[in-house]
This record gives sequence, C-alpha cells and structure tokens, in this order.
Amino acid sequence: MSPVAINAAFDGGNIRVVAVEGDRIDLEIVTDFQSDFFQWFYFRVAGAAGRTLTYRILNAGKSAYPFGWPGYKTRASTDRQAWRMIETRYEGGVLEFDFTADTDLAWFAYFAPYTMEMHEALVARTALLPGVTHRELGQSLDGQAIDCFTIGSGPKQVWIYGRQHPGEAMTEWWMEGALERLTDPADLITADLLAKATFNVVPNMNPDGTRRGHLRTNAVGVNLNREWHTPTPEKSPEVLCVRNAMDLTGVDVAMDIHGDEAIPANFIAGFEGIPSWTDAHGEKFYEYGRRLAAHTPDFQTEKGYPKSAPGSANLSMSTNQLAERFGAVSMTLEMPFKDHDANADLEFGWSPERSKQLAHAMLETLAGMIDDI
Repeated sequence: MSPVAINAAFDGGNIRVVAVEGDRIDLEIVTDFQSDFFQWFYFRVAGAAGRTLTYRILNAGKSAYPFGWPGYKTRASTDRQAWRMIETRYEGGVLEFDFTADTDLAWFAYFAPYTMEMHEALVARTALLPGVTHRELGQSLDGQAIDCFTIGSGPKQVWIYGRQHPGEAMTEWWMEGALERLTDPADLITADLLAKATFNVVPNMNPDGTRRGHLRTNAVGVNLNREWHTPTPEKSPEVLCVRNAMDLTGVDVAMDIHGDEAIPANFIAGFEGIPSWTDAHGEKFYEYGRRLAAHTPDFQTEKGYPKSAPGSANLSMSTNQLAERFGAVSMTLEMPFKDHDANADLEFGWSPERSKQLAHAMLETLAGMIDDI
C-alpha cells in the first residue's frame, strides 16, 4: 500500500500537515500572510484508493469564524469538476470528516474552488465576445491584473465586483454566471437592460489572495473591504484603481459579491447608517430585495446582518462608501458556504451552478427596476 501524500502547493491551495498516523490525518489551515485570518482550505490527497481515511483540521476552532463550522459540510471531489458535500463533524474546536476514495487522488475544499487559472480562462473567453470591452484597471501588489469588462451602452452605470475576500470562491462562480448572461446575444431581457445601463464588471478584486489560498486578505494581509474610504498604493492598490475608475463613470447601482460562513441563506446587506441616508434612497434597496425574493426561491429577506444605526455606517466598506459617494443603490450579496436552507440541495449544497443561476435572477430583477433607479 502506497503512503498517503497530502499537498496544497498549487493555485489556491491551503493546508499544513501536522501528522499522519495510520488512517488518521491531522491538519491545520495556514493563516493569511501577515494576518490572523484563516478558514479557507483546499488540498489533495494521493494514495487514498480503497481506504477510509479520517481527516482532522485541528485549528478550526481558532479560525476567523468558528461559529460557521456547526452545520457545515466539507466539499470533496475526485475530478475537480463535481464537488459534493460529505458528512462533517465539529467538536472541541476540531473539524473532522471521513472519506473513502475509489481513486488514487481526491481533493477537499471549503467550497468548490475558483482558481486564478480559471479566472484567466474566464477573462480570455469573455474578452473575445462581441460587445465586450476589456480594461486592466491596475495591478495587485503581486503584479496581477485587475480585470474589468464593460458591456452595454445605457446611461445608468452599474458596477459589479467580487472576490474582495478571496476565500469566498462562490463569488467568482456568480461572476461567471453574470458575464454569461450579459454576453448572451439571444437574450431579450439582457438586450433591453444593456440599452438602459452600462455594466462594469470586476470578477476578482483580490487575485493575490486567491492564488495564495487566503481567506480574507491581499498579499500584505489587508482586508480590501475596509479600504474604500482611503485606499493607498502601498496597502490596497486593488481598491484604489477600481474606485478611481468608478469616479470617472459615477455609480448608479453597485453589487459587491461575497460569501458568508455562518448563515445558511442568500441575502443582501445595504447601506443603512450612511450620513446622507434618506428613506427614498433606502427604499430602492429594499424593493430590490423584495422583488428578488419573489423571483427566485434561492433568495430570502428574513435572515441577514443587523442594520447599522443612523450615522454609524462604516464608510471604509464598499457598499457604504459607494452609496454615500455616488448616491448608488448599493448592496452586498452574501451567499452561503453551507446551503440556502429554504431551498436545500442535499447532495451539493450551495454550489457553483446555483451561484451562477442566482446571478441570472439578480440581473433579471434589476432589469425590472432599472427605470426607477
């Protein structure tokens, strides 16, 4: 029997081996560089065929969001295409799961990965499509491109951006779905929307964190979604170049795409508490959520984050900054690492395909509202 080998030295990988004792493998998640954040994991196991192995992530209880582990299920794959949920236990700060492989290789991840190689492929094929303009807005601290696509010719300026937190891989699956819908020449809803709005789409705000296997930060341990008030070339050039581009166009609608560790539902967070808040401005955000919930069973408005008190909004967060700076109807979409329990999938949980479908539903909902924004 060949020895088991665990490896995470690849695009987006993250794990450290503590010990291999028989059929038990003890592991730790590696912290983001120059940061205390960690929760994302992605690794492969070789030599596992025909064996039932127990994997234990020993430091799960010290992760950024340990309250996200109860009820969570690890994603496993033998082909890196289909990522199924497997039974997962969390007790005493240890995340533990068993897996019986019928192949020599198996992969495990916090969520179905969307690597930088996948991002580059998305950028390449999208840039070739008719009606699409590609721009490199700037570069990350590691020198990777901050890619932006402009689609449409309408007067309303819509900015959609994601992956500020690189471990939230579902965000780029959502982006793939949005770009597919926005570039479908046969889609009449999209055609009408693109005549009324110009879309600026940044699929990945944090390529360095993505490649490095980070949960939440860039190459120097900075949380980009706390940089929007005063971004700098030294700490957050990714935000600076995107915000500068927004300043040139203005922003009427802003969608910041994220994932949430704990809440088993899709929801949006708004901009309550900004200095310039008005009920009329906020009502457009609330109406969007109501319409989206009516449009798809994969969205709801009951579960979500607490609202900020009047005057207490954190303007270093993009949704608040863009609502205040531009008067945008601004929102943060949160998708689950678990599942959207109101419309559960027992095999795959919240998944890449469902992330893409939610993007379609959100664009359809926006199409029905764009005249009123």
